[in-house]
Amino acid sequence: MTEPSGLRHGPVVPQLESLLRELLREKRWKAGERLPSEVRLAEELGVGRSSVREAIRLLARDGLVDVRHGSGTFVTDLSPVTEEEPDVRRLLRRARLLEAYEVRRALEVEAARLAAQRIRPEDVERLRARLRDRQERSCGEPSAFVDADLEFHRAIVELSGNDVLVGLFTLVRPVLREALIEMVAHETALPDVSCAHADVLEALARGDAEAAIAATVDNLESTMAFIRAEAADR
Repeated sequence: MTEPSGLRHGPVVPQLESLLRELLREKRWKAGERLPSEVRLAEELGVGRSSVREAIRLLARDGLVDVRHGSGTFVTDLSPVTEEEPDVRRLLRRARLLEAYEVRRALEVEAARLAAQRIRPEDVERLRARLRDRQERSCGEPSAFVDADLEFHRAIVELSGNDVLVGLFTLVRPVLREALIEMVAHETALPDVSCAHADVLEALARGDAEAAIAATVDNLESTMAFIRAEAADR
């Protein structure tokens, strides 16, 4: 096993994913061979097991390994391990993420309008707790941060009192989660939308539907503009 000397201070998962990709390029494990267990990889690389699991998930998403529950993780055909093909897949994922955001914008704007009309004082306190959780996780593991972020937004959609909107958010959430985790883990220039989240909460607390809509649009459009710009640069 290659020594983990290449791991530097900073987000662990992206570095760990890159290291494992490099080991696959070097044919450290052959096609069809089982990788060491998460526990063993974590011990040998000096990282947490959850970081190993997240890096493996990213490799599995790109078809480089096959995670067989109860059996282990196996190397698939190594031919996809090139510099070009992951870029193509990344572009496709960005296109899918942008489409998901377009749907998300439509439903969350209406959810914010309805939630502002129906929110109660006890709902505001629950939202504040979810927003604090999101902020506290902003510098932690990408998956934990994304989950906290989506929980905040789901709570607002639920406050709309519209089961159809809740159902739509539930459908689009898995697509958003996967793509957002990758984006948070790898992008260094993501827009900071913390203020927009706080603005949404304060508008809802005041029962100001127009302000809640404006803050929701500001939050989502900032990220959508980033996704569009990144796609245009490639």
